[in-house]
Amino acid sequence: MALILSIESATDHCSVCVSEKEEVLAYKAAEEKFQHGQQLTLFIQSVLKSAQLSLKDMDAIAISGGPGSYTALRIGTATAKGICFALDKPLIAIPSLQALALQAARLKPDAKHFCSMIDARRMEVYTATYDYLLDEKEVAKALIVTADAFDHLEGDIVFCGNGAEKCKTVLQKPNSHFLTFGCDARYLAPLAFKAFQGSKFEHLAYYAPFYLKPPNITTPKKRL
Repeated sequence: MALILSIESATDHCSVCVSEKEEVLAYKAAEEKFQHGQQLTLFIQSVLKSAQLSLKDMDAIAISGGPGSYTALRIGTATAKGICFALDKPLIAIPSLQALALQAARLKPDAKHFCSMIDARRMEVYTATYDYLLDEKEVAKALIVTADAFDHLEGDIVFCGNGAEKCKTVLQKPNSHFLTFGCDARYLAPLAFKAFQGSKFEHLAYYAPFYLKPPNITTPKKRL
């Protein structure tokens, strides 16, 4: 038996689930945007209560490892690492873009390519491309989407994630499909179980999320 608590905090809506192997036992998601700091710990308590389990029962803690929102990822990571340090639990980090590809693959199982996209403002996205086995074919990068950005990919391609919708008008590539949804803890669970089976754990002291880009920090204007 492998009980895993998964914490999704890469983008604007956070979510949490408890799973046994690949089966989700309890799940909770935010209805409002950017409530990570206020709701994550409450969600954890809620799903554990629903599953009639405690943090001590967990075999591992999984988190969305990025890319995504700088602040949101930091909150999720701090929460997960705190639990792991306190209870001596292993930490699993799942690429946010791979979890999106898994969600898309379950909706469009016959597609050849799954291009995950997380909105990074304007026409920029954080993106990576996976095949039907969820193996990474193009590494994660920050990309300003242009009409020919994916012309090198042949066959059906699914653009998925919260960055996919805004790309519809730009990407007119034949055999393209667009699935707009957010990151979801329920799709961390199967990937986390696979990582758990392979003992792919993070070093608690040194682990940091994969931000991909530095935070967008502006200098306040000087007052006269």
